[in-house]
Amino acid sequence: MKLLTINQFSFKKLYSKIRWQEILAVLILFLAFVFFRSERKEMASILPQLHQANSIWIFAGVVLSLVYIFLQSLMYVTSFRTVGVKLSIKDAIELFLKRNFLSVFLPAGGISSLAFTPKNLQRRNFDKNTIHKASAIYGFVGIVTVFLVGIPIVVYAGFADKNFGNSWLWLLGVGIFISTVLYIVNSLRNKGIVYHLLERKFPTKASEIDGFFSGEIDKKQFYYTVFISILIEFCGIFHLLIAMLAFGVEGSFSAAAVGYTISVLLMLVSPFLRGLGAVEFTLVYILANFGFTHSQGLGITLLYRIFEFWLPLSFGIIAFIWNGRKIIARILPAISIFILGVVNVISVITPPLADRLKIGELYLSEDTMHFSKILTLIAGILLMITSASLLRGLKRGWYFAIVLATISFFGNLLKAFDYEEALFAFFIISLLLYTRKEYNLKTNKKYLKIGFSWLLGVLITLIFFNFFSFYFIDKQHFGIDFTWEQSIAYTLKSFLFFESNGLTPKTGFARDFQIINYILGGISWLLLIFSLFNVRKLVLEEEETDDFVRSKDLIEKYGISSMDHFKTSKEKHFYFSDEVEGFVSYAVANDFAFVLEEPVCAEENRLEILSEFEDFCKINSLKSVYYRIDEQSLFHFQPFKKQKLFIGQEAIMNVNDFKLEGKERKSLRNGLNTLVKKGCTSEILYSPHSTKIINEIEAISDEWLKEFDKEEMVFSQGMFDRDEIARQDLIVIKNEMGKIEAFLNVIPDFAPEECTYDLIRKTVDAPNGSMDALIVKLVEYAKEKNKLYINLGLAPLSGLDKPDNTAEEILKFVYNRVGSFKHYQSLRDFKEKYANTWENKYLIYGKEFDLLQIPAALNKISKPL
Repeated sequence: MKLLTINQFSFKKLYSKIRWQEILAVLILFLAFVFFRSERKEMASILPQLHQANSIWIFAGVVLSLVYIFLQSLMYVTSFRTVGVKLSIKDAIELFLKRNFLSVFLPAGGISSLAFTPKNLQRRNFDKNTIHKASAIYGFVGIVTVFLVGIPIVVYAGFADKNFGNSWLWLLGVGIFISTVLYIVNSLRNKGIVYHLLERKFPTKASEIDGFFSGEIDKKQFYYTVFISILIEFCGIFHLLIAMLAFGVEGSFSAAAVGYTISVLLMLVSPFLRGLGAVEFTLVYILANFGFTHSQGLGITLLYRIFEFWLPLSFGIIAFIWNGRKIIARILPAISIFILGVVNVISVITPPLADRLKIGELYLSEDTMHFSKILTLIAGILLMITSASLLRGLKRGWYFAIVLATISFFGNLLKAFDYEEALFAFFIISLLLYTRKEYNLKTNKKYLKIGFSWLLGVLITLIFFNFFSFYFIDKQHFGIDFTWEQSIAYTLKSFLFFESNGLTPKTGFARDFQIINYILGGISWLLLIFSLFNVRKLVLEEEETDDFVRSKDLIEKYGISSMDHFKTSKEKHFYFSDEVEGFVSYAVANDFAFVLEEPVCAEENRLEILSEFEDFCKINSLKSVYYRIDEQSLFHFQPFKKQKLFIGQEAIMNVNDFKLEGKERKSLRNGLNTLVKKGCTSEILYSPHSTKIINEIEAISDEWLKEFDKEEMVFSQGMFDRDEIARQDLIVIKNEMGKIEAFLNVIPDFAPEECTYDLIRKTVDAPNGSMDALIVKLVEYAKEKNKLYINLGLAPLSGLDKPDNTAEEILKFVYNRVGSFKHYQSLRDFKEKYANTWENKYLIYGKEFDLLQIPAALNKISKPL
């Protein structure tokens, strides 16, 4: 008896561990493989039939797909209105398309996808319970209407003697599921048996359940939802009917109704990919029962799935991509003109079509066609080069691309009537015109140097090119057996547009060769001339001593931040306002001007200085980025249509609230007591310091950098500087021998009643708790200086609860899941022991595409000069 019990227990335990959902998913995928693999020959034969299908009915099917998407979205609108929330049809369309897309790939996607809420709805601050309630109504009504429509259809199929296996069992299962859900919902709403059971098992969830079922339901809107859902079911039926008519077979409403209902039931029970494969397999079988041939059934099924499955799925992809359209608007034109350049080159070097060449010869001279061919080749090469400037957002690159694309358009038409390449060039021109606002960086004086460089580079290249070309060229092309002296002379004449160069081309190759020389020379001169226009230079030499003195005086007068001390470090440049008293501290890398926080000025002048600096950046081909902006200051950047990115939280400690007493401080007290037992002491060393102390501190800093694999960083923090450290107060930990084991340096903090530190470093052998002892001693220092707060610095990436965009979602994932960023979590844990307040900090930038380039530039300015 005991053995039987153990066996029963083992069997139940084994049964409970079986992952039935995954097994069913694998079975569905296997069916999909079997279906598409076994039907590959028939599917190949279907393709010609699809080409011959009635285009009017196919168009009707596509239109009905759009109606289907609209009705699904409208159903979301009425579901939300059922719970008292107004949802616009635009937001509803995005919600449906994205959830429909996710439902294909998520396990039990039809249900699990309802948990997804797009960012535009999250920003509306809708109550989370309300969104879940509306989504539950949407999902439940969708299942109910399948049952309502399915009952008469399956009954009809039974009377019509159509054998569809266990479809009636599936429908019965759906009916039982609906009844169960209705019972559970009613019990939870009216606090019945299910509610009390959950309350006993999960008491903390009771309030959430009450919140979910609180509020009235608008019955009128609920009935609208049911009605729209029924219309959606008929959309599916008519989709299948239209697929039949498109293939020219007699439409059968009964076959369409039965086929649709069974396919939807399959999608409901499918845990993965919405029944892909199983639906097709079953539909072909059902249609065969209604007298359709295997080939007809297969074609109808595939076309139906395009209407019902693949088109909405494609629109879902577009809905997700649309959020990143601004990045695409920058990348796509650059890629497109590069491709156009490649197309131009390939088009020139491959033989033209004979028929088109004859048409061209009827209307154009041979010289015109030759010139167009060479011009198209040169335009192609320059387009590939210009693509890089488009990626950077240069306005000059955009002008170049427009001109070269226009040349490509006419060149492809004139050289051999290549209208395909010309149409592609026309598409590129349209794309560039559409995205023109993405390119606003002007060219600075360095492009004058580039103009000279190109002129010199092309000249040198041509000399070598012509030298070797003339050396090996056959005498028949120009009638001259060239020497190396002659090749150089004729190259310079062609390059400088000397008319009387004495060369008479005798073959087509010679004529093309000569034209290439003229065109390359002309382009080089044009590049030089073009670079002379609107030239402005950003002076980035070392700032004068007077500028540093002036900026420090302004900080003393207007400083309000713990970061102000770093705004006068040696890697910074200063922009002083022409209109008001104030300045901007920034560093430059990779065409970005990184501003540390905000301008140093009076509050009422901040927006004016920002406007001046933005104009300054545009004039000098710089893209402005503002680093470590406080959440309360974000409104200053709204006029400039900037983007924001959460980068972390700054920890602020209230000195008066800090106490070592209490249960929560036990571990901290134990650590400090351990240090005392080891003979360690914490001391405050006031500046100035002796050379001996500076040497000792420097040795600790060097050891910390080496042994902990760290690097000095600047811009928003300091590095070890003997002269600076000598003028700053220090807090140190000494061992029993009086040797310093750890230190921090107190730096000027211009925030009211606040003090802060910069470097906090220790030796490898420093006892545990040394860092905590430094902070505790800093509290004593702050009280001595009558400070109320200690700024503990930034905890990067931490504190992000609700990401506002895709970039923030990525940062949150990296912070929580990527091992190489775990040290940020340790830093957060350390500061949480002391901080009372956390202030959100942001990065402010221009275009979405800039975000891909900012990390490399920020890393560059963070390294010491």
